[in-house]
Amino acid sequence: MPGLIGKKIAMTSIFSETGKNIPCTILQVGPCKVTQIKSSEKDGYDALQLGYLEQKENRVSKALKGHLKKAKSVPLKKMVEFPADIDVELGQDLNVEIFEVGDYVTVSGTSKGKGFQGVVKRHNFRGVGDATHGQHNRMRAPGSIGAASYPARVFKGMRMAGQTGNAKVKIENLEVLKIMSDKNIIVVKGSVPGARNSYITIEK
Repeated sequence: MPGLIGKKIAMTSIFSETGKNIPCTILQVGPCKVTQIKSSEKDGYDALQLGYLEQKENRVSKALKGHLKKAKSVPLKKMVEFPADIDVELGQDLNVEIFEVGDYVTVSGTSKGKGFQGVVKRHNFRGVGDATHGQHNRMRAPGSIGAASYPARVFKGMRMAGQTGNAKVKIENLEVLKIMSDKNIIVVKGSVPGARNSYITIEK
């Protein structure tokens, strides 16, 4: 089953039939145009390339214009390939109707970038009050990172300070609570990575 490309609009909450307040995210998804169909005979695997959101023609390279011309498509901003083997035609539009209320979907996006952060914020070290070994009087420091004369080095993957966020994040099993086909809106239960208006992909 292919997915769709869209944007994260905002978070909100809705009440269930039993009166429970459910946090949810509003996504504007599609319509997406099929810009390329890959097959196992020709390309070695089955996939669909979808394009989303029109843009000005002067912002697209000649190579991409020629590629989109085969699908009789206007210039598009975002293009993503989805593994899929379904019966669609080149240039066909796919929209939110491929999903149904009650489906469980996987949403991928780029998380908010938070810059260079220390270990307390980045890895949830305890810091003040529960100082880790070797900190002395620096309550937000990482503490000792070495072992002994063997291995006489720091292991790869050691949790230390560094770039936080701005990474691809995938959230699985989000329930579709509501679909508004006329506005290309999907409401999913829970949170989705990324800032408002950031691009996301949604798959079954």
